[in-house]
Amino acid sequence: MRPTPRKALATSALALAALAAVSLPATPVAAAPEKATTAAAACTPAQVVAGGDFESGTSAWTPSSTSVITSRTGQSAHGGTAFAWLDGVGSTHTDTLSQSVTIPSGCAAATLTFWLHVDSAETTSSTAYDKLTAKIGTTTLATYSNLDKNTGYVQKSFDVSAFAGQTVSLAFTGTEDSSLQSSFVLDDVALNTSGDTAPPADSTRTPVAPSYTVSLTSNTAGTAWTGHESATFTNASATALSEVYLRLWDNYHGTCSAMPITVTNVTGGTAGALSVGCTALQIALPTPLAPGQSATIGFDLGITVPSGADRFGYDGAFSMIGNALPVLAVKDGTGWHLDPYTNNGESFYSLAADFHVTLDHPTTLLVPATGASVDTAGSSGRTITTATAAKVRDFAWAAGPFSKISGTSTAGTPINVYSVSGISSANAQSMLTTAKTAVDAHSARFGAYQYGELDAVIDNNFWFGGMEYPGFVLDLVSTTALTHEIGHQWWYGIVGDDEYNSPWLDESFTDYATDLALGKTGSGCWSSVSWASSAEKITNSMAYWDAHSSRYSTVVYGYGKCALHDLRRLIGDTAMANLLKSYATSHWYGVSTTAEFKAAAQAATTTDLTSFWTTHRIDG
Repeated sequence: MRPTPRKALATSALALAALAAVSLPATPVAAAPEKATTAAAACTPAQVVAGGDFESGTSAWTPSSTSVITSRTGQSAHGGTAFAWLDGVGSTHTDTLSQSVTIPSGCAAATLTFWLHVDSAETTSSTAYDKLTAKIGTTTLATYSNLDKNTGYVQKSFDVSAFAGQTVSLAFTGTEDSSLQSSFVLDDVALNTSGDTAPPADSTRTPVAPSYTVSLTSNTAGTAWTGHESATFTNASATALSEVYLRLWDNYHGTCSAMPITVTNVTGGTAGALSVGCTALQIALPTPLAPGQSATIGFDLGITVPSGADRFGYDGAFSMIGNALPVLAVKDGTGWHLDPYTNNGESFYSLAADFHVTLDHPTTLLVPATGASVDTAGSSGRTITTATAAKVRDFAWAAGPFSKISGTSTAGTPINVYSVSGISSANAQSMLTTAKTAVDAHSARFGAYQYGELDAVIDNNFWFGGMEYPGFVLDLVSTTALTHEIGHQWWYGIVGDDEYNSPWLDESFTDYATDLALGKTGSGCWSSVSWASSAEKITNSMAYWDAHSSRYSTVVYGYGKCALHDLRRLIGDTAMANLLKSYATSHWYGVSTTAEFKAAAQAATTTDLTSFWTTHRIDG
């Protein structure tokens, strides 16, 4: 979040006199028969798979045995506790799992998605001994094997709109040969239909499953860092990948002739030209990376932190280092997402990744960071902070002689509050209390907090109200602002989105979550809505809001959360609570789109929501 004057949680948050309490604001896809051309207006959006999270057991599914849908040890769920485990016996064996689904007619889009983890003891790199086949009706969508084994879940996606108007069997069949087990683990199966043209689903977003390894050493002040970074990634698309792009976001804060972020000595590829204000660096791969294959690039990295109390900047002795590590850009059916940096909000669109970061710094500096951190002694007068984080979209840290207090929320989340000089102990303690309450409130509504510990850096000199990173937030002394930033751990962190093109999916949802956590009902807030033009919509991109910056916080934060309050009143409190929790679960570590949320909302009620979306200007 970037608040006043550029970002705020709601219109009421613009009262500068109250700033201290400001309310801040894949696997190849098999060819399918040609798509039906029925008009989208006839579509009734729905999510038609029942029990796709397997938490309700076999009630909606027909498994070959009672052990297929399980929560037993040996494998783990993508979300929740239950999952479907086919095979894993290590001898000649077949498991099946099926469900009859009816796909509504007239929908422009019908997309089947599921999360798959392949765990195999097979050692071959060339022979598919054990196989999993996914079918809809009599059409085989894909076949996976022991050659697809991986360390975690990967989401698969298929266009099944050709089956609109039909009732068909959705079936998975796993077969093993006589030796060496292969486990095919499924979770969060969904089939969403929509009358809108949705962007490509997660399986066509690439590169996936990035793993970043970083080792940096700082100067005495913590304002300059040098070292090395490597990134390992997999091509999930159905076509070969000849290049990748690194986003050097913080070069926005300098010039192309004096860049705060420098990348040199690239290995595993050839550095091309910098573009988009020197925030995008092309890396040409030595040979095209085939679908399902992985590669690693490495480079030397230099970071120079500029002066300024910003998400990337130093405030006196305290450095805030957000968005400084280069991360891989996302490519999908529309091409590479190389949007410009926005200082009005966020442009940071990335897929869930693992980070292992080693930071060598003077012992006089505390270094809060994303993930779980361990400090060990370095050379004379220095400390090495090693931070590890799984399934996060970015990594941020700070460095300075902070005052630190710690505690644990009622539900067990460790929380650290780091304060710059000038923050009273009473205010620090208040922020610790707020963080404990907020993390538990959001966890109860959307699913357990995923990032281990939570670090909050408090500085009243920030010109913005707060800024979110996984497991790490920057904030003023403000109960509302901190509750909002912690809400972003779910809405952007766990449930990702394209922050440049769909900012409402993280900001409106987080502001709505903030209201709920603080006991605010949003009663009557839509009555104050007044559109500035016919082009103004809640779902507009940052390109629009950068050109209409005075309206950004009012519409995206204020009108956006009010629309969600109105949706809750329309479909009912229980239905809305179930909708958001199940939606978060089905998009856990994935990417949300407006079309997908609209389809999920429609599936949660018998009320036709067409006029609701029109009235509230929610397009997509």
